[in-house]
Amino acid sequence: MSDEPDWIRHAIWWRVYPLGFAGAFPEPAAGPAVPGEHRLLRLVPWLDHVVELGASGIALGPIFASDGHGYDTVDHLRLDPRLGEEGDFDELVAQAHARGLRVQLDGVFNHVGRRHPIAAAALEAGPDAADAVGGLAALLRTEVVDGARCFVAFEGHDQLLTLDHDSEEVRRLVVDVMRHWLDRGADAWRLDAAYAVPASFWAAVLPEVRRTHPDVWFEAEVIHGDYAAFVQESTADSVTQYELWKAVWSSLNDRNLHELAWTLTRHDALLETFAPATFIGNHDVTRIASRLEEPRHLPHAIALLAVLGGTPTVYAGDEYGIRGVKEERVGGDDAIRPEFPASPDPDSLAATPGFEDADERVLRLHQRLIGLRRRHPWLHRATSEAVELRNDRATFELRGEGRRLRVSLNLGEGEAPLPDSGGLVLLDADDASRGAPGVVAPFGWVIEGEATA
Repeated sequence: MSDEPDWIRHAIWWRVYPLGFAGAFPEPAAGPAVPGEHRLLRLVPWLDHVVELGASGIALGPIFASDGHGYDTVDHLRLDPRLGEEGDFDELVAQAHARGLRVQLDGVFNHVGRRHPIAAAALEAGPDAADAVGGLAALLRTEVVDGARCFVAFEGHDQLLTLDHDSEEVRRLVVDVMRHWLDRGADAWRLDAAYAVPASFWAAVLPEVRRTHPDVWFEAEVIHGDYAAFVQESTADSVTQYELWKAVWSSLNDRNLHELAWTLTRHDALLETFAPATFIGNHDVTRIASRLEEPRHLPHAIALLAVLGGTPTVYAGDEYGIRGVKEERVGGDDAIRPEFPASPDPDSLAATPGFEDADERVLRLHQRLIGLRRRHPWLHRATSEAVELRNDRATFELRGEGRRLRVSLNLGEGEAPLPDSGGLVLLDADDASRGAPGVVAPFGWVIEGEATA
């Protein structure tokens, strides 16, 4: 079992993409940020909202100096000037910590932008001479294509050049960067594109960072593959649970809960060794309210996120049910990474494009279910069993630490009988099903637990 810090057992993240949130990318019509704008501090009026939501931390997308979307880093040790001045980070961390919120940073350590000093030195020397020149020029990865040596672009993106992860100097660089921001108050790291980096690199870097910061938590972005083997080989604490994300929306769209049940057997196997990072939305995928073909399935997805084992994350804006579709084109992420209102005040929401239809009912549902999750921290490592399973209805029992809880889903248009509860009592349910004991309302859900919970 992974040796994760104790605090993560209670963690629920609110993930935000700061450059989009603050209107810093794409550049607004008024032009680039100017000194004194302090865009990163636009997050501060939202911190009380995060607390009221029930989350315990803010997971920030890239904030380091870059040329565009933040994943083309040009300086790992400097706040992106579009977001503000150096002290703005310290102020945001202080404000978050004052409210009991942890802070996670997004570490882009697979590649750098072309204006990063490493890339600039290597490009000036050229791929054939970079190793001979040494120093920063030798820290990019090269490969031979059609007889010619070239630098390796990340997944075909010419502006993103891959670091040489066999280099001891690259390892030291990443350790130093992580420690720099942890010393300034960060609590956790997301490892961007961790799947593209040799696990041996992380196995050398992460324990060294833990040596000076033993309470840090590492979430690795891994899209597919053997999650458990990656955690074991890399020493990361967790990976992004894309398999479960896909199974949630796909099984709801197809009304095929057998798909979800099968995926949960794999999820349970992972929970034996580590707690995956669970989500139903993030900055790289179509928002859940747009992904679901039937709007009445949205509460089902939220309920599953709240009760299934792992470390859950709510993508900022999803708690209002806002919409956004990711497209595979230049600028295709912009719709899912919008600028946010100045505050969560209803008038501010109504006046902001994309938030006009912000649904307070969805927000209240998130608050109820996250509150339930906070009262049951044992769910962090809970495994599940299908007590009843049909295409359009199912009951899953969550178990852990001698406790149990059940979630029942009805995807159909008629009432569905609840299986015998075995002594569990109603903890929460869709409002429409409260007046009908023993059944789940059409498109409803019910959560049952122990009477003493």
